[in-house]
Amino acid sequence: MIRLSSCVCALLFVRLAFAAPAVSSAVSSAAQSVSTVSSAAHSTSATATSTVLPSTVVHSSTVSATEPSATGPFIGLDPNGPLWNANTPGDPQPIRGSLGAPLMGPTNTELVKQNPDLLAPPTTDHVGSMPIATEMAGVNMRLEPGAVRELHWHKTSEWAYVLKGKTQITSVDTEGRNFISTVGPGDLWYFPPGIPHSLQATNDDPEGSEFVLVFDSGEFSEDSTFLVRPLLAKNFQAYETYILNLNIPLIFSVSNISAFDHIPAEELYIFPAALPEPDSAGVVSPQGAVPDPFSFAFSQVKPTQLSGGTVKVVDSSTFAISKTISAAEVTVEPGAIRELHWHPTQDEWSLFLEGTGRVSIFASQSNARTFNYQPGDIGHYVENTGNTTLKFLEIFNTDKFQDVSLAQISKWLALTPPKLVQEHLGLPTDVINRLSKTKHTVVGPA
Repeated sequence: MIRLSSCVCALLFVRLAFAAPAVSSAVSSAAQSVSTVSSAAHSTSATATSTVLPSTVVHSSTVSATEPSATGPFIGLDPNGPLWNANTPGDPQPIRGSLGAPLMGPTNTELVKQNPDLLAPPTTDHVGSMPIATEMAGVNMRLEPGAVRELHWHKTSEWAYVLKGKTQITSVDTEGRNFISTVGPGDLWYFPPGIPHSLQATNDDPEGSEFVLVFDSGEFSEDSTFLVRPLLAKNFQAYETYILNLNIPLIFSVSNISAFDHIPAEELYIFPAALPEPDSAGVVSPQGAVPDPFSFAFSQVKPTQLSGGTVKVVDSSTFAISKTISAAEVTVEPGAIRELHWHPTQDEWSLFLEGTGRVSIFASQSNARTFNYQPGDIGHYVENTGNTTLKFLEIFNTDKFQDVSLAQISKWLALTPPKLVQEHLGLPTDVINRLSKTKHTVVGPA
C-alpha cells in the first residue's frame, strides 16, 4: 500500500530573463537590449525588468571604458524560512507571501505544524515528497472563484476527486470532439494522456473549488506538462516555421500575425478570469461530442450498505473512459473496521477525508506497521478510532477494482479439503466447518 502525505499545489516560481550584454567596437555604436518577463500564480504577478545600457570604447590615454552594468535583477535574499512551528496558534495555510490560498478541504493540522515546509514550501523547492510512490502521484489544487488552470495536457492520465466547490472542465479529444461539464463535491473527472483540457472554479461556493488530482505514474512532474501558451508563443516567434510550416493565417483565419502579439511571454499556470458561462453555452464542435464523458457523477452513486459502514466503487465498468484509475469510497462507523484485505495486482493510494482511524499494513516475512490517520492523511485493515464516521478513498492504478479479504481467505479454506487445512493450520474440525463463505468489506462492532 502506498501512503502519501497531503499534497498542496503551491506555485511560487518567478523566472527572470536576462538580456545579453551589448557588443561595442571602435567603428560601431553599442546596442541596447531590454528584456521584461512576468509570471503569475492565482491573482498575483511578479515582474522583473532588465536593461543593458550602451557602452562605447574610447581610444584615449586619459579616458577609460564605461564600467560594466548589470544585465538583470540580482538574486533575492529572502531566507525562505519556516512560516510556523508546532506552537503556532490557528490552522496553517499554504500561503507564502502573496502566493497561495487557504485550503477548503481536509488537512492534518498537527502534522503540517510539525512539517511547515511541506504545506508552504520554500520557493527554491522543486522535488517529489514520497519516493516510494512509484505507481501514482498526487496534487491537491485549490482555485478561487473564476480562477483557471491554464489550458494544458499531460503524458500521463489525470484522475480527479472534487473535495469542495464546483469546477468546470473543458477538453477536446484527438478527433476534434469536445466536452464541457461542471462537477461538484464527490464527483470525478478523467483525462487520458495527451487530451488537452482546462479547469475553472465557479462561484457556487464563495471560496471557489478544491480537488485532488491523481496521475497514473509516480514519475509525474509538472515539468513534463504541456501548456498552450508556450506552444503558440514559441512558434509565432519562429518566423521561418510560421512561413513554411504552420500557415498561421489559414489555421486561425487571420490575415496578420500581429493579432497574436499579446500572447503572454511566460506561463500563466493559475490565473484569475471571468466566471465560466453555463455548460449549455459551450462551443459546439462540428465533429460532435466525445463518445465517453470525461466526468462522472460519483456523488450520485448509491453506496452499498454494510454492517459497519458503506462502500461504493468506480472503475471502467461504470466510468468507461477511466482506463487506468479505479477507486472505492469507504465509510466506517465508530467501532467498525474495514476488514483485513489486500489488492492482488496494484498498489493502493489512500486519502482520508473525514474522521480518525488506525491502519495496520503487513508485508511478506511477517513485516507489519501500524499508523494513525486523520483527514488530509494518506493511508491493511482500517479501524475507526474516533466517535464520528471515518471516510476515505482507496485509489488504484488499474481499470478494475479488486481486493482479497480475510473473508475470502476463509472462503478459500472453507472450500479446501478439511484435512489439508488441518495439516496446514492445526484448526479443529468444528472451526473449519464454521469458516465464513461470504465477503463483508466493512465489519460492524461485535
